[in-house]
This record gives sequence, C-alpha cells and structure tokens, in this order.
Amino acid sequence: MPGWLFLLVKIVPKGGIMPRFSFVTVYELNDNSNEEDSALEKLKLHGFNNLTKTLSFNIYDVCYAKTPRHRQEYIEYIDEMYNAERLTNILTDVSRIIGATILNVACQDYDPQGASVTMLISEEHTNIAQLANTQTPGPLPDAVVAHLDKSHLTVHTYPESHPDNGISTFRADIDVSTCGVISPLKALNYLIHSFDSDIVTVDYRVRGFTRDIDGQKHFIDHGITSIQSFLSEDTRNRYQTIDVNVYQENIFHTKMILKEFALDDYLFGSGEDEFSKPQIEKIKGQLRHEMLEIFYGRNMPSMIDQELHGMVELVPALAAADE
Repeated sequence: MPGWLFLLVKIVPKGGIMPRFSFVTVYELNDNSNEEDSALEKLKLHGFNNLTKTLSFNIYDVCYAKTPRHRQEYIEYIDEMYNAERLTNILTDVSRIIGATILNVACQDYDPQGASVTMLISEEHTNIAQLANTQTPGPLPDAVVAHLDKSHLTVHTYPESHPDNGISTFRADIDVSTCGVISPLKALNYLIHSFDSDIVTVDYRVRGFTRDIDGQKHFIDHGITSIQSFLSEDTRNRYQTIDVNVYQENIFHTKMILKEFALDDYLFGSGEDEFSKPQIEKIKGQLRHEMLEIFYGRNMPSMIDQELHGMVELVPALAAADE
C-alpha cells in the first residue's frame, strides 16, 4: 500500500566554512520500483514518444573583489570566459550527449555584460540501445561522444556584484527540454563540470504522456529516484545536497553547495597574504553568507553574525521567518 514519507532537513554548523546538511525528500513509498523499471525497459510505444522532459539547471560562482576596479575586472573576466561563443560550444556538446541534431542557433552577447544562446534541436536517427536512461552519470567534458524530437537548449548568464562589500556573483541558467527517448539528465554531469559552481540548483520534470501499443498511458518512461543518481562520484563528494522530490507528480529537485573552499580561490585580483587575520575571517564570512542566501533563496541579514559562530540552527530560524 503506497504511503507518504516526509523528511526534514536539520543544519548544524560545526565550526567549518560551510554547514552540514542532512537529506531532505518528500516521496511516495512504493515497493515495486524494480518491477516498474523492468516494465519500462520493455515498453513498446504506439507512434512516437510524446513525453516532454525538462531539466532546469542553475549554477552560481561567488568571489571577493577587493576594490571597485577588481570588481569590474571580475565582471569583464567572467563575461569573456562565458561569452556566447563558448556557451554555444557547451550546448553543442550537450546536443551530442543527448543524440540531437542542431537545427538552428541564436546567440547574443549583451552590453554591459551577459550572454544568451538558444538552440533548436531535433531527433537524430541513432541506435536507441546506446541512449540508456539508467540512473548513472552521463559523460564528462573530456569524454563526450556523438534521441529526442523537436526540442530546445537555452543558456543565459548574469554576472553582477554587490555595490559596496566586494562580493561578486556569476549565475548561469540552462534549460534542456527534450521530447523523445533520452532524458536530458544525461547532460547534467557534463554541465556541472563545464562551470565553476559553488551552488547548483537542478529541477527535472516529465510532462505529458505517451501510449504503448495496447493504448495504455505512460507518464514517465524511465526509472528515477533522485537527480543525484546522475551525478559522478567526485561531484557527490564535493557537494552537500538536499533533495525535494514528489514522485507522484514526476517532479525532482536537488540543491547543492560546496562542502568547503580555499579562500585564495575566491579572491579576485588579490592574494590571502594581503589581508590581516580579522579581514580574512570577515571575507570568509561574507562569502559564506552570500552562498547560504543563494542556497536558501532568501536574505538572512539578522542571523548571519550568530550563525557564523555556530550559535543558531538555520532550519528553526528559517521556519520562524516564514511564519
């Protein structure tokens, strides 16, 4: 008999740079997942696959730039590093991963900063047996090898900086929408390794239905328990993750934040030796604060000083803030 299980996250700072997280998920209990996976593998369709599978993927890169000049140089650097040409190359690799033919590319660099790329793609006639939707990571950037129907890929970038505290942030929004056999989750592993990501949020949803040869509707055509199953081991080891999944609605959500970081990697235009110990601690706190606000999707000015010293548990505080 199916039931529902709700798990609540509890975050307790342990004196390190980043907090520790437990796992969060909301899901319908079902003990016949293996039988369903086996049945899906043998599914014979009437006509073509009508399911729409959409992966929405956001990455954030955070840094500290000491002076206004450094902040402007960071914006210029990140704008050049992720310009329309490079983003087009990344999406071209994604299209290969999911076995798509590119029909059209529209790309644009913006003034003063930012870029967008949109690709229309269509089904490529490949060996379907090679396009498995098993819950395993897709290829890495150095191992991209060349199904879906009329679909699209998009990416938009948003570099920005705080007006006065030295924090600068780069965000990339990527959407991979497919209509066909392969799931865009196979491109997730490659995308994470293509960007320097401090925080990652991933949403995956399957919409519509397709029919088998007996006329029965199927609202999903592959097994999935978590987006994390499609991440490589090195990625899972680097990030703390939280899942919020609603299996009955075929909705899957995963948030990721780096477990730890080396400050020197986050100082743009400066080195750690240029700052005093109190300044270093302040910068670490600012970086951590920025990451946590992005991760939780809300401003947290009133509790950051306490939280930095491990004096408060974030979940009760956040719950109180919602009331």
